[in-house]
Amino acid sequence: MRLHAARIPISYSRELQPGSIEPMTHLPVLAPELTSLLAPEPGQTAVDCTFGAGGHARAIAAQLGPSGMLIAIDRDPAAEGRFAEFAVEAPCRTRFIGADFAEGLRALLGEGLRAEMVYVDLGMSSLQVDSWERGFSYSYDAPLDMRMDTRQDFDAANLVNEWPEARISQVLREFGEERCAGGIAREIVRRRPLSTTSELVAAIKAGMPTAARFGGGHPAKRSFQAIRIAVNGELDALEQALPLAWELLAVGGRFGAISFHSLEDRPVKRFLAEKARGCICPPELPVCVCGHEPEAELLTRRAVSPGPDETEANPRSRSAHLRAALKLEDAPTGGAV
Repeated sequence: MRLHAARIPISYSRELQPGSIEPMTHLPVLAPELTSLLAPEPGQTAVDCTFGAGGHARAIAAQLGPSGMLIAIDRDPAAEGRFAEFAVEAPCRTRFIGADFAEGLRALLGEGLRAEMVYVDLGMSSLQVDSWERGFSYSYDAPLDMRMDTRQDFDAANLVNEWPEARISQVLREFGEERCAGGIAREIVRRRPLSTTSELVAAIKAGMPTAARFGGGHPAKRSFQAIRIAVNGELDALEQALPLAWELLAVGGRFGAISFHSLEDRPVKRFLAEKARGCICPPELPVCVCGHEPEAELLTRRAVSPGPDETEANPRSRSAHLRAALKLEDAPTGGAV
């Protein structure tokens, strides 16, 4: 389900300027673990597919040195300003591409670029959640927006006020795993037009049985997640980006992905497992005749989760999962584009 309008990525680059990177108040999730698994070295090229506040980029850039390059991709126009501040002091060369990660990766492939590492931090950044006017949070009243790219026309108000009940119910069920999807969708349609997050929260609560409103966190959590994913076409973009990111990697390069819920983690896990698969012969054959060799070595047999110190310092990190893999060889067909 791809709802955001495609556009040509906007890109600019900067040659090295001396300086160091000052720490930020934003806390990047699993930053030491990601840096360790990607193992950046001086002179390498890294692609940060979701720059956000730049926390992971700062950790990686510190290892790349003056001859290295960090390329950042982000669809949020606010990220471009944060990147400009980061670039002034980065100890490596930098470049920014204003696009969602699938579009940005496709643009880099079109240039013939190969990178030693590609990584993605999925979902919302804490800066987006904490910007009340963006409408991502159910914790305070704000316009119904939820766009990661504020230049996009379609927003959460369009979805809840214009989509048919059956389609809203499907979104809540598939993207939020919401058991009360039918009742919530019915209540949303009954209360139209909705214009604020508080009105949407009220509709969600009214559409749930009383018992379902208690326990398991805020009753609107799953519905807000579902609507945000639909508005931004997040899972569609992820499915497109995974093969693009893998093709962009040079042999010996490393891929990492941090996800925050199972809908993000499952496609990453499935994709990397398929790349790490060797023989694909039918199980009834006594010996291998396919000659298929694995393209990847899994660097994380099980997903890496934050430790107690990190979750105490940053409660939003609790649901994070990190997976990583090493690229052993290119696909015989040249990969997906």
